[in-house]
Amino acid sequence: MRRLLALVSSIIFVDAMLFTALTPLVPGYAEEFDLSKTGAGFLVGAFGAGALLGGVPGGLAAARFGPKSAVVGGLVVLALSSFAFAAADSAWTLGAARFLQGLSSTTTWAGALAWIVVASPRAQRGEILGTAFGAAVFGAVIGPMFGGVAELVGVPTSFATVGVVSLGFAVLAAASRSAAPEPASPGGLGRAFRDPRFLGGLWLNTLPALLFGMLTVLVPLALAEDDWATLAIATVFFAAGLIEVVINPLLGRATDRHGRLLPVRAALAASVVVAAGLALATDPVLIAVLVVGAAIAFGGFYTPGMSLTSHRADTAGLAQGLAFGVMNSAWALGNMTGPVLGGALASSFGDAAPYTLGAALCAATFLATQRVAPRRASTREA
Repeated sequence: MRRLLALVSSIIFVDAMLFTALTPLVPGYAEEFDLSKTGAGFLVGAFGAGALLGGVPGGLAAARFGPKSAVVGGLVVLALSSFAFAAADSAWTLGAARFLQGLSSTTTWAGALAWIVVASPRAQRGEILGTAFGAAVFGAVIGPMFGGVAELVGVPTSFATVGVVSLGFAVLAAASRSAAPEPASPGGLGRAFRDPRFLGGLWLNTLPALLFGMLTVLVPLALAEDDWATLAIATVFFAAGLIEVVINPLLGRATDRHGRLLPVRAALAASVVVAAGLALATDPVLIAVLVVGAAIAFGGFYTPGMSLTSHRADTAGLAQGLAFGVMNSAWALGNMTGPVLGGALASSFGDAAPYTLGAALCAATFLATQRVAPRRASTREA
């Protein structure tokens, strides 16, 4: 199990790194291709659009052909999309490569998460998912730094290297022990979508993706307007994620022992404060500090949300691969909407508008959790 977790965590690390590598490059591409904030939002959101389209098919592939096959296939497509990004010379080709990266990512994630969940004890599911997601967060932390370095050494060389690494991981995954396919049980998907707690788990992946999507577009542009260098912007996101890397495995262990409701409520309350602070902040140093707070607050939804989705899929008789595929689509919806909506609102009404909307969504979700009573059964569902 440890070897499998290490392999899956490494794969997710590379995938997440590639996702966030674009962050410090956004101002340069906006200047090079004369993109407005809305245009920059579309470029960033292309990854989420691909992930939205590929989420359910990727989950079906993991359920039908087995998690390992989905992981290998996703990594091969990820490598090809990385080579395409390295060769892109226009906003359209960049967007197309990012779309393909998102499409491959959801297949890889659905297979990888299903692989470790099927192989792990149910009572340790939160900790296992938290550990894997911690690796993803570390990749997301390294991503902006990778993007900053890529600008210095050359984007084509850097992203072509990622493509080669992805192919190497595909070979390692193909050589690993397979997990049995999980054929979807009849009616499992319908039962899951009639379960409010399953839907709640999906929303806890959509909401932070939307919030982080806004940050990815607006913060780099705001800091660049104050003459912050690309590497300095990357450093802000690097520092923001380091604490989150440590927190996620601990958060997963806590959800296994005490349920998910308390950490979710705490993250929602903190997110209201952070989003409101970003709406009011104009000083670049304060914005950078709030980004650190956002990484902790917004990121506090993911592990409880993934664990809740996985547990409720068991209850509904839904294959884990398909459950994570649906979850990836829910995440992708937020990831696609956040940059586009955030950029459009900021262009029309200023940066405060999208952050205020984010704070309102967090507050509404917090109020909705007040109607949920913690379960004290052996599964500790909350």
